[in-house]
Amino acid sequence: MNYDKAEILNILKDLLFISSPTGHTESILRHIENSLKEMNISYKNTTKGGLIVSFPGKNNTYQRTFTSHVDTLGAMVKDIKDNGTLSLLPIGTYMMSTLEDENCTIETSNGKSYSATIHTTKPSVHISGNSANDLKRTPENMEIILDEKVFCKNDVESLGISVGDYILIDPRTLITKKEFIKSRYLDDKAGVSAVIYTIKYLHKNNIKLPYTTNFYISTYEEVGHGSSAALPEKTKELISIDMGTVGCGQTSSEYAVSICAKDSSGPYDYSIRKKLIETCKENNIPYKVDIYPYYTSDASAALCAGWDVKAALIGPGVFASHAYERTHIDAILATIDLIIKYASKA
Repeated sequence: MNYDKAEILNILKDLLFISSPTGHTESILRHIENSLKEMNISYKNTTKGGLIVSFPGKNNTYQRTFTSHVDTLGAMVKDIKDNGTLSLLPIGTYMMSTLEDENCTIETSNGKSYSATIHTTKPSVHISGNSANDLKRTPENMEIILDEKVFCKNDVESLGISVGDYILIDPRTLITKKEFIKSRYLDDKAGVSAVIYTIKYLHKNNIKLPYTTNFYISTYEEVGHGSSAALPEKTKELISIDMGTVGCGQTSSEYAVSICAKDSSGPYDYSIRKKLIETCKENNIPYKVDIYPYYTSDASAALCAGWDVKAALIGPGVFASHAYERTHIDAILATIDLIIKYASKA
């Protein structure tokens, strides 16, 4: 694999440092658009905010589309309490315990930002004793403490903070000397980094593809309808680039590309899965086949929306999904290699 690891990591870091919770992805889309413009790569936008890059192929009637999502989990202000703290509700599905003691930023609708911390309503064992440990980590038992001298609801409202403001959670991105990447939101920014690098690689090397191939970056996957609309009409194969879940009872690895056989939406296309495995074997790409019992993807969203396509799901293995996640550069490299080799395969 002759791919530039430093460039891949720079792409990923840039993505991770730009907050993009579902419904608030404008900044990260502008960043991606600007990076494409620098290389004179054309793209088009969907009405819902997605982005599509297309490479013409020898066969234009049978098209392949790779989709990844740039939106992430997040939270919104649910209420301003009488004591000046904020209640919150999650965007997407995750364990509320993963937010405990996390730094965040409240972004108001008028463009102001305020730093804060997320705590339980019983953050001190010196005050609450064992009940602090026993408290269920649910949205009702979590609150946001602003880094402002506020003592009541009116104090908070005077800052311009209101219900519906986005809560941007610190990703805590760290890349180790051994090339592990630890961060929130590797789902799916690790996958998006692979897609962006692939787009640039195909363009830079003027690679000719057998089928017209599209790359669709979606913005609503975490709430279930990312690629449910606006697919290129001639798409016959839809391959979602999303994380493989690494953990107990799973085969997925942080050092390989994951190929999903089935998730909670049902089995993915068997013929495409076999072609993906064949491509890995032919090119010595490290891969794992796995099943994810509590998982859906942009590809399954498209199927549920009625698209007549063959769907598949691949991506880098990620540990501790929807929490403080970890992967390794090897998994991203394997994902890039599989995308490029499969896209080049007749």
